[in-house]
Amino acid sequence: MKRIIFFFLIVFAFTACDNNNSEQTLNNGITPPAVLNYTVVNVYPHDPSSFTEGLEWHDSTLYESTGLEGKSKLARIDLKTGKDLLRIDLAKDIFGEGITVLNGKLYQLTWKTGKCFVYDFKTFKKIGEFDYEGEGWGMTSDGKHLIMNNGNNNLYFRDPETFKIVNTVGVIDNNGPLAQINEPEYVDGFIYLNIWETNYIVKIDPNSGHVIAKADLTNLINQYVPETSNGGTEGSWPNGIAYDSVGKRFFITGKLWPKVFEVKFN
Repeated sequence: MKRIIFFFLIVFAFTACDNNNSEQTLNNGITPPAVLNYTVVNVYPHDPSSFTEGLEWHDSTLYESTGLEGKSKLARIDLKTGKDLLRIDLAKDIFGEGITVLNGKLYQLTWKTGKCFVYDFKTFKKIGEFDYEGEGWGMTSDGKHLIMNNGNNNLYFRDPETFKIVNTVGVIDNNGPLAQINEPEYVDGFIYLNIWETNYIVKIDPNSGHVIAKADLTNLINQYVPETSNGGTEGSWPNGIAYDSVGKRFFITGKLWPKVFEVKFN
């Protein structure tokens, strides 16, 4: 009888350990992102020759940075016409990337040259530049730091006066680290950003790096810009997201897209 009781105690102990391990694994897991629904409110023209890398809304105006060597620019855009109101062209060997505005300055990343250009926001006069290691992809600001990425799954928080990294947050969802995070926008304590080579925009908690919601723009593309669904070439992906904090609306476009969309996420 003692042997039988001992046997059942051993079995109970192993079962309890397995249950504890299962509960721990479950409790440590990341919840799959919720579906981020959206509504297209307005459609505006966009220069189809613009290889969009950065999009920003500031002082009731749209700003854009474009890429490709020999075609990169920084421009202030008339939303209703899609025309450049103010524009500067980058040197022919520079590939422009993400932009953001902070404290009266406009910051512009470059892809592989390791340079961040700093301009006077109103005049686009260049007033400085920073060097950094690795590639430059997207950039936004939380009002205190510049937040950039370089194609992996990390968000790099940088001091706007020195460009030194002060914090790094890895973006992760229930499947693991989320690579190729691209054009970001900081909105009410969260970061929305495009995932390169997909039709997704994700909503991230910048404190934990967890993806909490995800929008699929496939229906928008199929309905409004089906010509961009061209087999996975450069112009087929969304890549541009800006937010109007006054009007509570997002603006979304893509590389070489002929339209900009005013969108509300639900």
